Amino acid sequence: MRTRSSSNLVGESSPNPTTSNPKRHNRRRSKQPFSLKESPVDTIADQRTMAKLLRAPTEGYAEAIVVPPILAEHFELKHSLINMMTSDQFFGLEKDNPHDHIRWFNKITSTIKYKDVPNSAIKLMIFPFFLTGAAHRWLKKEPPHSILTWEDLVSKFINEFFPPSRTTNLQNKISNFEQRFGESFHEAWDRYKDLLRAFPHHGFTELHQLDTFYNALNPYLMNRFKRQGEHDTLA
Repeated sequence: MRTRSSSNLVGESSPNPTTSNPKRHNRRRSKQPFSLKESPVDTIADQRTMAKLLRAPTEGYAEAIVVPPILAEHFELKHSLINMMTSDQFFGLEKDNPHDHIRWFNKITSTIKYKDVPNSAIKLMIFPFFLTGAAHRWLKKEPPHSILTWEDLVSKFINEFFPPSRTTNLQNKISNFEQRFGESFHEAWDRYKDLLRAFPHHGFTELHQLDTFYNALNPYLMNRFKRQGEHDTLA
């Protein structure tokens, strides 16, 4: 005799094989072909990337020197003027003195005057034409738009080609200056002034310079110098 409880057990142990078994259902779906459809967003992103790859590069051409806007209506630097002025370029060699170059450049550019055009703008505009060799390569390596004023350019230029080691060397030469054997007073004085001109930011006061030179003179020549001075005073 079947009871209600036995019929319930039979019903639970006999599920529908086509609808109730999740494993068999998943296994049947996995046999279907797999297809990946690109979304419109992915397609647009790929198109933009390809367009960027095919476009010619336009970055990396910005100059380090930023020339301020020129307000003058008619302004042009003649090529003949630039060619004439660039006959004495700065190479950036160890023997080259950047202070001398800046002094010479200031003297040249002070003669160029245009209405409504600041002289500092002219300097920033034509300074690259006065560089060649290592000096030209240095300016090309400077970050774009990193030089905004003439003072910025002078500071970077001097720091590059007049490093601290060179400063220390010239300071020692000035402090330890001595008159050479057989060197006249005027020859020693000219050589001492050449050292001072080569190192204009030495920081020595005029009194210190004269004291250093006086102590560097040969004692015999110092006595002659004193006697000559006393003679000129009496005369």
